[in-house]
Amino acid sequence: MTAETAATGTVLPRVPPVAVGRSGGPSPSLRERLAPPMPDDGWRGWLWPIAIALIAGGLRLHRLGIPAAYIFDETYYAQEAPELLEHGVEWDEENDTGGFVVHPPAGKWAIALGQLVFGDDAFGWRIAAVVAGTLSVLVVARVARRMTRSTLLGCVAGLLLALDGLHFVSSRTALLDVFLMFWVLAAFGCLVADRDASRARLAAASGEPDARAPVAGPGPRLGPRPWRIAAGVCLGLACASKWNGLYYLAAFGLLSVLWDVGARRTAGVLRPWRAAVRRDAVPAFVSLVGVALLAYVTSWAGWFASPDGWDRDWASLPENSGGLASLVVPDALRSLWHYHAEILDFHKGLREPHGYQSHPWGWLLLARPVSYFYDQPARGQLGCEVETCAREVLGVGTPALWWAAIAALIVLAWRWWALRDWRTGAVLLGVAAGWLPWFVYSERTIFSFYAVVFVPFLVLAVTLCLGLVLGPPGATAVRRRVGAVIGGSYLLVVLANFGWLYPVLAARVIPYEDWLARMWFGSWI
Repeated sequence: MTAETAATGTVLPRVPPVAVGRSGGPSPSLRERLAPPMPDDGWRGWLWPIAIALIAGGLRLHRLGIPAAYIFDETYYAQEAPELLEHGVEWDEENDTGGFVVHPPAGKWAIALGQLVFGDDAFGWRIAAVVAGTLSVLVVARVARRMTRSTLLGCVAGLLLALDGLHFVSSRTALLDVFLMFWVLAAFGCLVADRDASRARLAAASGEPDARAPVAGPGPRLGPRPWRIAAGVCLGLACASKWNGLYYLAAFGLLSVLWDVGARRTAGVLRPWRAAVRRDAVPAFVSLVGVALLAYVTSWAGWFASPDGWDRDWASLPENSGGLASLVVPDALRSLWHYHAEILDFHKGLREPHGYQSHPWGWLLLARPVSYFYDQPARGQLGCEVETCAREVLGVGTPALWWAAIAALIVLAWRWWALRDWRTGAVLLGVAAGWLPWFVYSERTIFSFYAVVFVPFLVLAVTLCLGLVLGPPGATAVRRRVGAVIGGSYLLVVLANFGWLYPVLAARVIPYEDWLARMWFGSWI
């Protein structure tokens, strides 16, 4: 049986299915073991996460239009987005036809919507990233609250994400990774909600919720699971933002299966794996993979509708027709498949050296962050009052968060091994799916800002460890007070660290010496 959580967010030991609990009283009922109650703080469970998200949004909106020009890869995505509005596809101006691009369109459609509403300027092409980043702070707070059954720890998670430097920069830049991060996190949140809802339904479907006897057969069917379908939509949109969302589709599919097995085991099913295969496997595949595929293909609607899409009519050419595939698969889908094969070939061959590329080994250590923008105003320029100033947008995480997260991941790995706590396993998988695949492609031109997709899971790792620091609900007042002081002090360190780095995250004009003091390592320059 998996570990469950008290209302304060601390992890309780696993309870065997016997008649008495650890204290000599009755052990938790089946419903309590399957789906422990959420905090009963009502509207406050929403108020504080929303307040933290609004603060995060305000930070990201402040001076959003500075720098006023394209920075880093905005030169691609912020220029391609208006082309989607005009033509339905990215455009090759030189040949006056649809252009070949190497990323799917969902993230660029989001950027285009911001430009449609606010205009084609720096604010307009970055505002969609702000929305995604701000909403992700709210989502991670609510997800952490549900995982820990603690509104306090949920707010801690939201605050940590709001104060991460890489998340901050990504939320203010018209790149695709912030949209990938948001949809992955949203999918995870949907699956956590589905886990609670399905386990509560499983408990209700068992006629005797306090029974301890083994259940004959595979157990009840759970019927439609809308949260899991929503997770499929989110995963499809993640893949439609950047292809590395595929790793999360595979990881979260596995996670959902394992949670179904664990639920049926906890409910007393004798053969939980066989039961999960019979009752849950096919609906899970359809809800996640099938729905994700539908959402992904739908994101290409502009390409399907435009006669000028790149190689839109490839399948209809005589040399590409014939065979069983042309009889079974519509030409439009075969042309899209060909397009994707060309994109894959491009990514396989992307090995052109870049000054800011980095190996994944150094990402958690913040060894080589990416400078999105750098300028050296002289005295009298842009408010510079000394001989030489500097302003920069540096895509670097907050060290106090990232370096603590390394230790937190080690703690979580040990706790998963020792206790099989589902929370620790889920968080570890969330980091692994966004980080480990890049080791396979380390010879390619890759960058540390790709790590923003798993920043929310680093935050969740640190949050779970802070829950351990706070202590169990039965601890003495002194123990809880000491834990609160340690946790609060850590949050102040993260806040101070973010504040110190803020000028080089937001292109503030500062004296060159002050800029250099913030370059903690030579590899940051």
